[in-house]
Amino acid sequence: MTIGASSATTGEETDTITEHARRLRRRLGRADLKAVPEARRELRELLRHWGRPGRSEIAELLTSELVTNALVHTDDDAVLIAVVGTGGLRVEVRDFVARRPELRGPDTDDDTHGRGLVLVQSLADAWGVRPHGVGKSVWFELGAEAA
Repeated sequence: MTIGASSATTGEETDTITEHARRLRRRLGRADLKAVPEARRELRELLRHWGRPGRSEIAELLTSELVTNALVHTDDDAVLIAVVGTGGLRVEVRDFVARRPELRGPDTDDDTHGRGLVLVQSLADAWGVRPHGVGKSVWFELGAEAA
């Protein structure tokens, strides 16, 4: 497992998709699980003409995992930031709880929990967790052209 530190451009404070910057920033309300499919839809729009076939679907899946984790395992808001650049895509979900996520295998008694970070680890080109002033950011990166 590689968990590292990296900085990301955080962009504007409002929820936006901008063609010039190719950036999405969205505030996610505390425990608002309906934000998960909305975030996927907004990311899909941002990535409409990005990458090889299948790359945007992987990005959507991994984003869903990070957003869901932030909303389920914290008791606060979160912020989704996605930036498309020449090097690929970087998605970051920032929350306001310092507790680091645990990479663990799926719970044998429950088919729906315990797979999120395992998916991120297996499908992302890079990923990690970095602390910030009042919480942490969990991020991943995908190159547009990887198979």
